[in-house]
Amino acid sequence: MPTPGDISPLPSPSSCGRGGLVVDVVIESEIWLAAGDVTLLADAAAQALARHPSTMPALAPPAEACVAFSDDAAVRDLNARFRQQDKATNVLSFPATPGMPAEPGQGRPIGDIVLAAGVVAAEADALGIPVAHHIQHLVVHGLLHLLGYDHMTEAEAVAMEALETEILASLNIPDPHSLNT
Repeated sequence: MPTPGDISPLPSPSSCGRGGLVVDVVIESEIWLAAGDVTLLADAAAQALARHPSTMPALAPPAEACVAFSDDAAVRDLNARFRQQDKATNVLSFPATPGMPAEPGQGRPIGDIVLAAGVVAAEADALGIPVAHHIQHLVVHGLLHLLGYDHMTEAEAVAMEALETEILASLNIPDPHSLNT
């Protein structure tokens, strides 16, 4: 997980969510301001995930995650340091240490995800989809990683993609896995 010195947020985090999942949104790059209200997009995606029967058990007691909206350079740096891949990627997930206690009055931390503005915008453009839909897909994808889902094997990928598709359908977002890439 990145240390506090790894990322310098612009404004203070904004907490969203109810019930099983609270997301703290940090906008680290002004580039994201052009994408609309990313705080509302992240919260809607997180709440759709929290309402899905497959994820509810993992979110009890209430959980908390941070969603950071960053730029490509910061994500490239994190990807190089933590995954030994010297390139920007759309989303990175940093699960919390298992058994990490909750702060008083807050949810149990499940980890952090970081999105890269340029990569996300370029992918949405290449796919011909709204940036907002791609943001919500990547928030769901990153949060699923924090809950232990992965796509390293074909079976894991099929299961994770099916879950993403169901969660996104509850937000009226078409299946992103049916798009030609």
